[in-house]
Amino acid sequence: METKTYAGISEEFAKLVHAKIVLIPVPYDGTSTWQKGADKGPNAFLNASENMELYDIETDSEVYRQGIYLTEPITVNATPEAMADAVHQETKSYIKKNKFVTVFGGEHSISIGTIRAFNEMFPNLTVLHIDAHADLRKSYDGSTCNHACAVYEASQHTNLIQVGIRSMDIKEKSVMNLDKTYFAHEMAIDDSWMDSAIDQMTDNVFITFDLDAFDPSILPSTGTPEPGGLFWYETLDFLKQVFNEKNVVGFDIVELCPNEVDKSSDFLAAKLYYKMLSYKFQHETIEDDYDNAYDEKPLNNISKFKDEDDY
Repeated sequence: METKTYAGISEEFAKLVHAKIVLIPVPYDGTSTWQKGADKGPNAFLNASENMELYDIETDSEVYRQGIYLTEPITVNATPEAMADAVHQETKSYIKKNKFVTVFGGEHSISIGTIRAFNEMFPNLTVLHIDAHADLRKSYDGSTCNHACAVYEASQHTNLIQVGIRSMDIKEKSVMNLDKTYFAHEMAIDDSWMDSAIDQMTDNVFITFDLDAFDPSILPSTGTPEPGGLFWYETLDFLKQVFNEKNVVGFDIVELCPNEVDKSSDFLAAKLYYKMLSYKFQHETIEDDYDNAYDEKPLNNISKFKDEDDY
């Protein structure tokens, strides 16, 4: 069987030893509560990526030439806690290899593991959470690793900034930092939100991007679409500024729920991923060594994350 590579790139750019970028697929849909199918998201994203032009006009670059290593997918048929732990361990192992680590889900609960890994490895971390939903529940449906809890840990242990929020439970308001939350209805009439959000970020930034942040008119294929979302060029404008002004240490993209009729959402997800990489590496030559300059913290007691009573 032929070895699959990201976007069909040649083995020259797909080997781990030479790659600056690692892509971890996580086809997991264990806790979603409405439309199922996010477990099919990584495969749909990878298929769309194979049909995408690899020259980025805006940055005048071919970022795949920096090397993108596609790992085997993480498949854990167990509890949400076990999945979060598997994602955490795998993500951290590649950060320790000094790779720029990216993750593609799967539903948003996988981000609990990615954020946990990056927060252990990078000091004073900002988590930039781009999403329609607050995802700040302490626990939901009997688990602290539910998709509705995706950034609760981040709210307690990192500098969490939330962008595009337009759906939440009133109980989440008690956890939310309103000064660092940018609601979609306010963003629609106030152009200053981008500068304000960036001003509140620390130097090291991890991005968790839930695709339902986009308006469903441009990305309908997600498990919980919400009206009133972001559009393509304003999103790219914001991301470009973040990558230019901050040290983005990694990112994940989640909640693609593909359908057989319309492939446009799959392609948008593929383009978004490639755009984010292009912004990260546009000023770096192929020959440059990549140095993410992580500074591993003393190990957190991970068990505390699994017990609500410790908060």
